[in-house]
Amino acid sequence: MGRHRLPHLVREVTRHGAVVWYFRKGQGKRVRIKAPYGSPEFAAEYEAALLNQPAPPKAESIYPSGTLEWLWSRYNDSLAWSQLAPATRRQRENVMKRIVTARPNMLIVNITEEHIRAGIDRRKDRLGAARHFLETFRGMFRWAKEAKLVRIDPTAEVKTPRDKKATGFHVWTEEECQRYEAHWPRGTWERLAFDVLLYTGLRRGDVVRVGRQHIKDGLIVIKTEKTGEMAYIPVLPQLTEALAEGPTGDLTFIAGMNGRNITKESFGNMFRKACQKAGVPGSAHGLRKAMTNRVAHYLTDAELEAMFGWERGSRVTPIYTDKVVRERLGRTAAAKLKT
Repeated sequence: MGRHRLPHLVREVTRHGAVVWYFRKGQGKRVRIKAPYGSPEFAAEYEAALLNQPAPPKAESIYPSGTLEWLWSRYNDSLAWSQLAPATRRQRENVMKRIVTARPNMLIVNITEEHIRAGIDRRKDRLGAARHFLETFRGMFRWAKEAKLVRIDPTAEVKTPRDKKATGFHVWTEEECQRYEAHWPRGTWERLAFDVLLYTGLRRGDVVRVGRQHIKDGLIVIKTEKTGEMAYIPVLPQLTEALAEGPTGDLTFIAGMNGRNITKESFGNMFRKACQKAGVPGSAHGLRKAMTNRVAHYLTDAELEAMFGWERGSRVTPIYTDKVVRERLGRTAAAKLKT
């Protein structure tokens, strides 16, 4: 596909975040194009619609049955795929694109646990890439097994690689928060971005979507982009003051410099530059973790899950709060021993 959109081609995003394409000439009938955008099969379906001819064979017969490319195509048409966050889909598409290009006719019956482990080992110096590789294949094979397309999931017994030395995103310290606030006063975009991130604890993908329409009876109620869980966030006085100072957008609290909505990627880049100018090493996600640390002293796990949109009983909760909770318990134990 060229850089410019073909005539009569319409792009739509479903309520699940999946991108779908249609051919529609004028007010005529819409024709769904099912093949992956940019592929030769997509071009063939477009050409057929343009000439008002029957569509070529469906996606599952475009690729030889039983091959990795065939299974990936089927997975891309599934509900499970459509329910993944757009960023996750892009990430996994990039992983699989390289693999199917190198081995387009690989049979899925020949993919074993040893192949998966070997793929991880080849990426041992890039643990992020190793995790993405495993998550991509795990998501596809779990769905394929449920759909009765494979009998064995070769990823079932493979553990996700972890860097034992890694500490994750840097958590903002109170001193860093104060330094940022001193550099960026209320009334600036940079300060509003900081305040909305800190006092909502939302991920950047949700920060660029949240607006006054999400406030109900003193709570911000929003369905989170990453997990699909509802988050119920109290509107703190600091957030109310920040929103009053602005500058806010029409539909969202955070908007671009032109007043329009922005993507989470653009927001992340803009906020990173604001951090650099303020002389702090923080990031948007590190500020979210700082908020969890602040409130973990006072809230139960269930309350934290409701506030931050985590799944009930999720392993994410202790990952975010374990250090703070352990410190609190240690202080409690010390007080008991002194009595």
